[in-house]
Amino acid sequence: MSGTPQPGRLTRLLRPRSIAFVGGKAAEEAVRQIRAFGFAGAIWPVNPRRSEMAGLPCYPDLASLPAAPDAVFLAAPAEPSIALVGELAAMGAGGAVCYASGFAEEGADGQVRQARLLAAAGGMPLVGPNCYGMINALDRALLWPDQHGASGVERGVAIITQSGNLGLNFTMQTRGLPLAYLISVGNCVDVDPAELVAALVADGRVSAIGLHLEGLRSVARFDAAARAARAAGVPLVVLKTGASEKGAALTLSHTSSLAGADALHDALFERCGMARVHEPATFIETLKLLHHAGPLRGSRITSASCSGGEASLVADLAARHGLATPDFPPAAQAELEQVLGPAVHVANPLDYHTYIWGDLAAQTTCFAGMISADFEASLLVLDFPRADRCSAEDWQTTLDAFIAAHRAYPAPAGTVRMVVSSLPESLPESVILALGAEGIVAAPGVDAALGAIAAAARAGAALALGAQAALADPAPAPTAPRLLDEAASKVLLAAAGVPVPAGAVLGRDALRALCDDPEAPLPAPFPVVLKAVGEHLAHKTELGAVALNLTDRAALRAALEQMAALSEHFLVEAMAQGAVAELIVGVGRDPQFGPYLTLGAGGIFVELLRQVEQVLLPTDRAAIERALDRLAVSRLLAGWRGKPAGDRAAMVDAVLAIARFAEAHAARLAELDVNPLIVLPTGVVAADALIRMEEL
Repeated sequence: MSGTPQPGRLTRLLRPRSIAFVGGKAAEEAVRQIRAFGFAGAIWPVNPRRSEMAGLPCYPDLASLPAAPDAVFLAAPAEPSIALVGELAAMGAGGAVCYASGFAEEGADGQVRQARLLAAAGGMPLVGPNCYGMINALDRALLWPDQHGASGVERGVAIITQSGNLGLNFTMQTRGLPLAYLISVGNCVDVDPAELVAALVADGRVSAIGLHLEGLRSVARFDAAARAARAAGVPLVVLKTGASEKGAALTLSHTSSLAGADALHDALFERCGMARVHEPATFIETLKLLHHAGPLRGSRITSASCSGGEASLVADLAARHGLATPDFPPAAQAELEQVLGPAVHVANPLDYHTYIWGDLAAQTTCFAGMISADFEASLLVLDFPRADRCSAEDWQTTLDAFIAAHRAYPAPAGTVRMVVSSLPESLPESVILALGAEGIVAAPGVDAALGAIAAAARAGAALALGAQAALADPAPAPTAPRLLDEAASKVLLAAAGVPVPAGAVLGRDALRALCDDPEAPLPAPFPVVLKAVGEHLAHKTELGAVALNLTDRAALRAALEQMAALSEHFLVEAMAQGAVAELIVGVGRDPQFGPYLTLGAGGIFVELLRQVEQVLLPTDRAAIERALDRLAVSRLLAGWRGKPAGDRAAMVDAVLAIARFAEAHAARLAELDVNPLIVLPTGVVAADALIRMEEL
């Protein structure tokens, strides 16, 4: 699987006019489900031992079909499936879903079997194996062997999942999500999420796409698909599992997908303009928000509730999600104060109390005043009472007032109006659907709602940045890299444009002579640093192979004698003075992502703070700036608590030079480490560096 996804290859499979169902019990259930769903095309059951299936006559074999089917649900055992896929490919079928397990998820023998399955397909699109199949609710086309909760829609979101059971769960949601497609991909022997994204964004009825991923096969294909989605204006949401050590182990045991490094997936999703979420409820709510409103232009919210407790809850959870709750603009503040009266303290989030409860006109004016603040999300917090024990008349009045305010002041692009409940069960599905028809997003549960707003704001921010350079799948890692010592590493980095201290490497005896001769020229002015040099001295501090702040020849000679046994060669270089901040800038290598950049607090804080950011390569200056801004150490650069400011521009120049060096030597570079990169009031200097790479 390589190259750019070809969306046209999947047209017949995703939007079929004829579907064959091959197999026994699972195939029969799939026929029963598609007939109940109202598919208008041809349905052709195939089973040599049956005369009928779910009320339709059976064909004895594929050769007996009236024509080559557009799509096939193949529910035969693993070995027969291979032969049947070959027969389907030969007859010109549009594609197949392989339901059977017993392939790569079962180890080495299964991997061989899966390779034979792919070879038999001969280029015919194949979804699976080890998957549940597909629901197309737009055309009422199902290749799905179980109950489901989908209903026909004219426009909606698509969900691609690597878990059949999670996919089934997504169809059962009662949150008002209009589900256009649900596709379970299983082992991804052929058709993968990237190709499906590229095909689905070409269907103008798809408003947003959600991806549940356990792993990726090709970073380049995924990046290309994200570019297609960006060009089509279709936002993407991703629920990536396998972030924890145990979760990654379960992912690998469940399918043949490679989980990969989670932090690098975060970097990929940000680069691709995707909103990542971490649990199913927020996944659903984010897709629903994007369906109705699209990506948000920012992260400012306001909310109205008749309870101080609810207002406080919104404020707390908003802060946790990184959302802003600014004060109302003066005009909105004045309007709210006028309608609510002097007994109500007007603040955001707004507790409007119960003085106007049940008053349609006053509540409409109140909600219109809140909406006029023009924040990105305007929320009404409203929990409906139990329908079996209570009357919801006054609650409906409040809802009618919010709808009236929304109609009077339609939401501008990049903003959303929402009704949210503090408890998921307190917002009935009928209310959610009615509000959706008004263009208002109704979200059961404050936390999931605010998580969705934050995700939609991140998506908007990422899309506004524009696309970076295309990603490529990595070349094989170098087979025989060599660890260069600090001096040799700094020579390469200096040539690449990374500032290094003035200095020189001297032999032990030559350095002794220099220390003893007060007239001999020094490699750098005092104070200096002395370091033993050697490929075996990667961790010099622990080995006693470095001495700092040596202020005269006597101190230099004394430091030399202390470490004389460690090496025959020593590096004498200028000691950086007046450091504002220290960073670690590294380049690592991942089997999926290839070389990548790591930025973090450097020096002694590497292990203490353990805060780093990853940036995929190739990169640009803006991406490096954003990554640095997320580091706490970046605050030092502006002059923390009266200290001098650091030379941010020079720091970014140096990081970009390291990135360019890594990109230029991607095929040979195994590892690079600059720690620390010292940021000064003017300029920067790479105080220590190590490179492991194949010979140039």
